[in-house]
Amino acid sequence: MTTDKDIGIRAAQEFLGSEVLRNRISAGSNNEHYVFIEESEFESAIAHLAANKFVLISLFCCEGFTANAAQTLFYVFERRTSILVLVRGINGHATSIAGIYPSASWFERECRDGFGVEFEGAFDTRRLFLHETYPEDFHPLKKAFKNAAITTKKSVDPADEYPFREVKGEGVYQVPVGPVHAGIIEPGHFRFSVIGETIFNLEVRMFYKHRGIEKLAEGKSPLDCISIAEAVSGDESVANATAFCMAVEQISQIQIPKRAWYLRTILLELERICAHLGDQAGMLVDVAFPLGANQFSVLREECFRENDRLTGSRFLRGMVAIGGLNRDISKTQLDVLNAFVQQMRKRYKIGLKIVLSTASVIDRFATTGVIRPALLRPLNITGPAARASGGKVDVRINHPYGIYEQFAPKPQRLRDGDVLSRFTIKASEIMDSFDLLERLIKAIPEGDINSDAPIRDGYTLAMVESARGQNLCWVWIKDSAIERYKVRTASFSNWLAIEHAVQGNIVPDFPVINKSLNLSYAGTDL
Repeated sequence: MTTDKDIGIRAAQEFLGSEVLRNRISAGSNNEHYVFIEESEFESAIAHLAANKFVLISLFCCEGFTANAAQTLFYVFERRTSILVLVRGINGHATSIAGIYPSASWFERECRDGFGVEFEGAFDTRRLFLHETYPEDFHPLKKAFKNAAITTKKSVDPADEYPFREVKGEGVYQVPVGPVHAGIIEPGHFRFSVIGETIFNLEVRMFYKHRGIEKLAEGKSPLDCISIAEAVSGDESVANATAFCMAVEQISQIQIPKRAWYLRTILLELERICAHLGDQAGMLVDVAFPLGANQFSVLREECFRENDRLTGSRFLRGMVAIGGLNRDISKTQLDVLNAFVQQMRKRYKIGLKIVLSTASVIDRFATTGVIRPALLRPLNITGPAARASGGKVDVRINHPYGIYEQFAPKPQRLRDGDVLSRFTIKASEIMDSFDLLERLIKAIPEGDINSDAPIRDGYTLAMVESARGQNLCWVWIKDSAIERYKVRTASFSNWLAIEHAVQGNIVPDFPVINKSLNLSYAGTDL
């Protein structure tokens, strides 16, 4: 009998040029496929994957995985429904692939800071999450390093400060914004090169608050790591906890009760609605339209209160568990939620009509902050940002998990790629989430909400569609403890889209362009 794994292996084999590599593919726990690759085979394999339009969606490092190698690099590629992982053992040095895959640059710099891996031929060797105040030999993701506060930061000579890219020419000047901002948000620095008010270049610098999330997970039991996953980014608590639990469940072959998956999906869609409402309200604030912004802000606050009524947490924390959920949601509570959704839909439509019929808003949104479709693959831009620029990317559709195959969302796509398109895509997704919640509440079965099964050793990749896009994690369990928990949120990749979206716009349009993506600082700076 042909299994899904057999089909997946054959699909992966199709895209590798070497017969030797084709015979070395093994299936993972989540239909991802691993190829353990020799150094002499690496460059030709990368070229073949690039020629076959595979997108690099993650690159990370760990120690102790491959015999006779100090570090192991995992290159995660996606093409439609195929996920292929090249596994490469190295000893402190590797060739860079950033010239072929621009999205690799941040990943390689992350591996350099965390593990001390030097990438030969890299076009950008500046530090990423360890800024210049840290010692050169400080690599906190190595096994030898013990997680602790750093008290030995060095003073920095002005000549050694981070070298931002410079645009030179008559009339060019720089506008620094951040890292400390006027609002209650995390730090991030934006360095503009401007002539008059027109932006010619923007460089984004994040990672001012490296929190040691991945190191904190090391050595802990999988059960203790759920709260760590929830803390990756506060407004993606359910998405990241679900991805982590899915990984552990796949490794351990735990079957999730159907009712638990219905309830998980309800929580995921509630989280999406809250996030999109906040984004839309912020976009309207940034174009000075408080009438619309206030309506969406009120709706978002009411959603948070509904979350609290259902789960005891405004951000839906403490619900997702390995094997299902920690507690049930009763029929009475779900009936109240259903009535709430019906009222929310009516009120949201009214607010949306006001916004989309206001000429001043459309004037500020349309043609502003365009993300060109040609950037989607090289930078691995996902989520509403990609779908507003014609991208066919949604994990719920491309790699359906839980019951999303049965309750697949409607594909949402626009092509203009501007702020108006991103606003409109998020509006469509809110409406779709309302519809999906009603369908889920109507069809939810009775039954258990958790499977009590032992946790096994192993490793796998898990992926979910957060409100911002494609979130993934790779979990390796060894001797019943977390050996490596690697997280990559959509924000990590999507931040680079802003550098391109602002070019040719004026400085006063930056806030609304930024808010139309509303990326997570915390979800990037782990």
